[in-house]
Amino acid sequence: MVVLGRLAAPYGVQGWLHLHLFGDDPASWQRMPQWWLARNDSETAEWVATGLKAVKQHGGGWVAKLEGIDSRDGAEAITGCYFAAPREALPAAGTGEFYWTDLIGLRVVNAQGEFLGVVESLIETGANDVMKLKDGDTERLLPFVDHVVTDVNVANGQVTVDWQGDW
Repeated sequence: MVVLGRLAAPYGVQGWLHLHLFGDDPASWQRMPQWWLARNDSETAEWVATGLKAVKQHGGGWVAKLEGIDSRDGAEAITGCYFAAPREALPAAGTGEFYWTDLIGLRVVNAQGEFLGVVESLIETGANDVMKLKDGDTERLLPFVDHVVTDVNVANGQVTVDWQGDW
């Protein structure tokens, strides 16, 4: 499952929920007939398919309406749940775009061929995304921006960066 976000708080009295998004294209998610919900996002989470009625922008954020959730009480009962979808149900990423889940586990090397680590996670900072790399006990944080990341080859399992090994 690819975790898309979290149900943040009820919106109104008809079962709508504010969304805390982990991705940047929620408009495309409204074409999915269902989302999967779970109380946690661990590897052992038990995901339950739930019909999706609507997703819409509201103010500076997004809200969603799920099937069977028709009251504020119903929305409060699922607040805090994560929502996800199987990778194959997601829209295709555009050119130069990647799902974070596709980047996790890739090897990162610099232009000189030095191994810098494996992508352990990504962090959204507001200004830009940051890759957290792990190589044994060494951790590195590298900005995921065009002038640092020169190539991403998911098929070969590698990210190439313009970054010195001793930085």
